[in-house]
Amino acid sequence: MLTTKSMFDGHGEESPYFQGWEEYKKNIYNDVQNPTGIIQMGLAENQLFLDLLETWLKNNKNAARLTNNGESVFREPALFQDYHGFPAFKNALAEFMAEIRGNKVSFDPQKLILMVGTTSANETLVFCIAEHGDAFLLPKQYCPRYDRDLKWRTGVELVPMASKLQNLH
Repeated sequence: MLTTKSMFDGHGEESPYFQGWEEYKKNIYNDVQNPTGIIQMGLAENQLFLDLLETWLKNNKNAARLTNNGESVFREPALFQDYHGFPAFKNALAEFMAEIRGNKVSFDPQKLILMVGTTSANETLVFCIAEHGDAFLLPKQYCPRYDRDLKWRTGVELVPMASKLQNLH
């Protein structure tokens, strides 16, 4: 059974978080063209390596299927932020998942949920299965951002548990 929070029909576009994103999109910082613009620091998104990775992908064409007519489309799925998911990426992912399982199973791309990292995946999971005040056991040492992202935003308690490597098998 899903929580009451997961039954909410809205996306949250009216929240201060999304309002901040809209202001950022109107006035993006650029050291030459817009040196007084906004530097977006609210998302763990590293764009500094993309040119290096794109060059590597260009030189290693069989490493990934991230081209369209020979041109790299890596940035599109790598930085795509729509919570519904980039359709071409979801289709390719569904095909890939079926392929690595010998095409014995199929995956509906419409039922795939794409996340932008473990924090957003865990937060979505917590919103779907927990009510305010519920607790989650986490192995020590967990990501310190979870105290803010999971505890504060979802209202759950995090209970760190000591674990030994043999307990993980």
